[in-house]
Amino acid sequence: MITSPHNPTLKLVRALARDAKVRREEGLFIVEGYRLVKDLLASDFLIEKVLVSSNPSNKARQLANGIGPDQYSLEEVDSHVFDQISATDNSQGILAITHLPKQEIQHLPDLILIPDQIRDPGNLGTLIRSAVAAGAGLVLIPPETTDPFSPKALRSGMGAHFVIPIISADWNAIKNFGSDRQVLIATSDGEQSIWDVDLRSKTIVIIGGEAEGVSQPAEELGSLRVKIPMKGKIESLNAGIAGSIILYEAFRQRSIVK
Repeated sequence: MITSPHNPTLKLVRALARDAKVRREEGLFIVEGYRLVKDLLASDFLIEKVLVSSNPSNKARQLANGIGPDQYSLEEVDSHVFDQISATDNSQGILAITHLPKQEIQHLPDLILIPDQIRDPGNLGTLIRSAVAAGAGLVLIPPETTDPFSPKALRSGMGAHFVIPIISADWNAIKNFGSDRQVLIATSDGEQSIWDVDLRSKTIVIIGGEAEGVSQPAEELGSLRVKIPMKGKIESLNAGIAGSIILYEAFRQRSIVK
């Protein structure tokens, strides 16, 4: 059992939880909680190690007991020490250290999401979750967007990170993805209502941050500025909500049988 907060593994956990630079340099990130670890174990992600508290929740204990010795490295941590490394207020007592995905895209999907200048990890996680639910096949993360593999973004994504390719790329690379498809920029002063745009063809949806909107490279890439009709006296919607509405409109249109 790990009993010291100075244990090298626990030091790594703390560093990975707080610093995107460390996550990139180590090629690792942290997944915490029963639901997320369960989804991770069912995915194709390469897992480095699973840590379980000496006093976990019943579900976390069952999950840990189901991990065979030939599957993953499993270590027990004193419950008081585990609470010190947990990123949640009410820890369930289980977390995993796993490798960042090395995504290789063989065929570009018809629907792609670009969350541009999204600073809030909760909003980013919501967008990734909605992208999966609405049938998008790829999320491109430009340089100005927060790290999608931060603990808060992962919690907000509720397992979506493990089922959709998420690729960080600069704008030069992103331009190649948009060469043969319409690129929509969601903005409150858009030229067309999203209800009037045909979203059944190959489409990239760019959602800008609430404070700054979309970046200049996104503006240059975009082929059409669209808006969400609103009846109330509200200037704009939360980025996570706005992106979800547009993605689901694409899903609705693609679901209509002619």
